[in-house]
Amino acid sequence: MQREEELVRRAQMRDPAAFGQLYEEHFDRIYRYIVLRVRNQADAEDLTQQVFLKALEHIGSYRHRGMPFASWLFRIAHNQVVDHWKKKSREKVKLLTQDEMAEAGALSGDDPADLAERKVGLEQLAAACERLSDGQREVISLRFAGGLSVAETAKVMGKREGAVKVLQHAALKKLRVIVRAEDGEADV
Repeated sequence: MQREEELVRRAQMRDPAAFGQLYEEHFDRIYRYIVLRVRNQADAEDLTQQVFLKALEHIGSYRHRGMPFASWLFRIAHNQVVDHWKKKSREKVKLLTQDEMAEAGALSGDDPADLAERKVGLEQLAAACERLSDGQREVISLRFAGGLSVAETAKVMGKREGAVKVLQHAALKKLRVIVRAEDGEADV
């Protein structure tokens, strides 16, 4: 944590090597989070770059406040995704189908642990996630694709940790029911 704080401090002093290191350390997690939220690789790549451009522009305003730098980046990413969907809805662009997403390789390989043990296919997981509420999808994306802790997820979402735990529990429970129903298993 101290190493990251030092990198941020140096980046705030416009040290390009320090910001480059922060970029390298956080790019994959931010990209995985965004690609699960926008379901399109090209858009996710563009949005991820926008996140880091915004971070570079506003690095001077970042304050540690007990949360890792990644939480700040995920908040920027969350806002970029929201703006993306607002723009898409205004343009009335047709969303990709699940088959197109799978063909494009747009889904992350980081499944929630319980579903991974069941060897659920990415297409099946993506389809099941579509049946979750927006909040549940957000929690699953941040926790499992982004790899954030409950505290970090709460900070990004602007919710209390308890609310994040409830959303995560409900999302995983609903995913289990959906997957079991699709597999023809009895609900246990």
